[in-house]
Amino acid sequence: MSAVLYIKANPKPEGESRTLKIADRFIKAYEEHNPDDRIITLDLYKEGIHFLSEEGVKLHFPEPGEGINHPILKYAYQFLGADKYVFAEPLWNLSIPAILKAYIDYISVANITYKYTAEGPVGLCSGKKAVNITSRGGNYSEGELVAWEMGDSYLRAIIGFLGITDFTTIAADNMDANGQDAEAILASAITKAQELAKSF
Repeated sequence: MSAVLYIKANPKPEGESRTLKIADRFIKAYEEHNPDDRIITLDLYKEGIHFLSEEGVKLHFPEPGEGINHPILKYAYQFLGADKYVFAEPLWNLSIPAILKAYIDYISVANITYKYTAEGPVGLCSGKKAVNITSRGGNYSEGELVAWEMGDSYLRAIIGFLGITDFTTIAADNMDANGQDAEAILASAITKAQELAKSF
């Protein structure tokens, strides 16, 4: 049995976020094919994730096992304990929502999700897999806007830093572009998500 951590980073009400429409269908399809797995949903806005304070920064070099129930460090332990990860967020101002970056700061903790060695940092979450589901107003998958896309590319880099190299992206591009059929794009992304869920 695998534990799947579903990380939602969108403040819109249920049913209004195009990103979450795709991600929720992914989760539903995944549950149908993996009924024994456990889905842990982490809605960052409902969690009330905040920016790191001075105290939070000082906590980022704990001893192994220290602070497992701490209100900040508990997220790093939860992340380490999962087997698979589903991120769901829109592209905002060329990057991820600030609350998701704050969450990344919560989980990127030395001696929990990565460690320093004589050869450099080593991720402690190896052997796991992640999917990032995102929606974007323009086409950031090809062409000149690729260089401006710093959301999915950042997640891929930082999750790789934590040891997770099996990282797949489902992106609904051109959702706000003139002359594009947003509903058709959304439907296509949902189909891709449902198909990926079968083997995730």
